[in-house]
Amino acid sequence: MIPTVRIAIDPALAARRAEITYTWRTLLTGMGYSWYEEQWQAAPVTIAYTTDPAQAPPAQIVIHACAERWANPALARLRGHTIQRGYTLPLLEGDHEHVQPVVVHGSLHIGHDPIFAAFWLLSGYEEEQYPTLKHGYRDLTGSPMLTQGLLRRGMASAIGCWLAEILQQCGLPPGIPRWPNGAVLAATCGHDVDYPEVVRWLEPLRIVRRQGMRGLRAARDVITGRRHHWHFHSWIALEEQIGARSAFYFVARKGSLLEYATGRPDPFYDVQAPHFRALFRELSAAGWEIGLHASYLAYTDRRIFAAERERLAVASGQPIEGNRHHYWHLHPQQPEQTLLIHEQVGFHYDASLTHNRYLGWRRSSTWPFFPWHRRLRRAIRTLQLPTGWMDDHLFGQKQFNPGERDTLLGDLRETVSRQGGLLLVDVHDYVYDDTLFPGWAAIYRSLWEDLAARGRVWFATPAAIARHWSARASSIAENSHGLGEDEQM
Repeated sequence: MIPTVRIAIDPALAARRAEITYTWRTLLTGMGYSWYEEQWQAAPVTIAYTTDPAQAPPAQIVIHACAERWANPALARLRGHTIQRGYTLPLLEGDHEHVQPVVVHGSLHIGHDPIFAAFWLLSGYEEEQYPTLKHGYRDLTGSPMLTQGLLRRGMASAIGCWLAEILQQCGLPPGIPRWPNGAVLAATCGHDVDYPEVVRWLEPLRIVRRQGMRGLRAARDVITGRRHHWHFHSWIALEEQIGARSAFYFVARKGSLLEYATGRPDPFYDVQAPHFRALFRELSAAGWEIGLHASYLAYTDRRIFAAERERLAVASGQPIEGNRHHYWHLHPQQPEQTLLIHEQVGFHYDASLTHNRYLGWRRSSTWPFFPWHRRLRRAIRTLQLPTGWMDDHLFGQKQFNPGERDTLLGDLRETVSRQGGLLLVDVHDYVYDDTLFPGWAAIYRSLWEDLAARGRVWFATPAAIARHWSARASSIAENSHGLGEDEQM
């Protein structure tokens, strides 16, 4: 039985109803509650969301909506955070420091507007205030997200957790579980397959650049063929010991050194080669997922994207459910345009919304969610699995993530554990060799072993996690009334 939240939304917010109902559906789905939307002033409700608390219907909880912010979300700015019930919540410019709910005439009043804050984070308005760098990366230098460590706090999903605890304080039962089999969190890895085959004259130069003179012996071993990047079976063995399953994301477009040098850095392998076809059969038989690592410019043309997905499907002999972009390369100014292509091509999920430089959750959610498309004013139907950590964050991008590696990953683990979220990480296929990439695989192994030892973790492939979340979201929506998505089409 799915517990239900009865909700009423102030008609004065009608101009932004599509955005508001999207946010409520996203939060309530994450919280595990169905909803029943009442007409304004028609009946007592659990939650009244209103611009004028004095005119709200009888409600257990009254949330004060900020119409000015909804009118122009792009003007909002993050200035810091507050801690409520152990959750890190955002403070926007103009918010008061104290956001503790207060009881007024028997109703619990929330004076800030957490619903707007969640929308602002989930829909990408927060990141737009920062400069765009090469490959479409954002430069967050000096932002509260970095200076206060807020990327690692999942503030949008934290709002949902905070509201869920308030609902339970008001007498509602807990929402339905987020994960199966009594798990309190889900964990999975997507291995980006960038350089599975060593270019013997090129890779030694990369080793020396990373390691300096210490890397000369390793460089010689690569030249002689003693060391390589073909470590699929190594990852399988490591993850099988823990009881985990992951995905390998393959680039279906074969690049070249000339293209790489001229600004199109796609890998050089061919997924249709016999040894790759044999690998696909092995991975599938062992229970690992095969996904697409969309090429550098795939986002520019839906036809390119569809052709790459089809090429990998033919080579692997199976449907391709998920995607992650090479170089995280989405449309630099309008990422939602790329996310819409995922829907049009038919992907079940994507896992590309993260920051190349910075550890943490780009859209501030540890829960999977359906992204918002601003022009269409509706949710995109391809689920987003939020990626929290890429291996290079703690090695090549270390200067942007100061601190002890174990401590930084511990922050992610604790945030996901507290929020009952998803810990999705990106560890490249070629970094298994500890001589070529000292510590890279070891820290992943340590994190996964720690999670397994703690217990109540659902290790599954990204595709399995996406199928579970989508089915759960559909079940909640089918048992709900109002907040209708049909109003946005």
